Amino acid sequence: MTAGPTFLTSPQAEALALPFSEAVRAGDFLFLSGQLGNVPGKLELVPGGIGPETIQTLEHIQAILERHGSSLDAIVKCTVFLADIRDWSAFNVIYRDQFQRHLPARSALAANGLALGARVEVECIAYAPATLP
Repeated sequence: MTAGPTFLTSPQAEALALPFSEAVRAGDFLFLSGQLGNVPGKLELVPGGIGPETIQTLEHIQAILERHGSSLDAIVKCTVFLADIRDWSAFNVIYRDQFQRHLPARSALAANGLALGARVEVECIAYAPATLP
């Protein structure tokens, strides 16, 4: 019998009191909620626009994956939401820096009205085999 999904959080995520799990484990996969370039532990964006926000967003993703037994190398799919599609090239420069060993499947689109007025939001799916008891 297969266990159902496990809804994962952390003290960092709980401190922000947001209405969603930071990740959900379903079988051998982790589904991460969309991440923004916010200052860790605060509901405010890092200053500087698309570059610093992208770096912080990817740092949040890496931290969540590591907390739950995975890594950036295990990401199989990302969805990227950009407040302005003209930031696509600038985002890609930083994104490529993080994914040098492999490139996950990816979709990118422009979205109006990201939370906190963010320039970028990224959600990911990572392979993370469940450990046996």
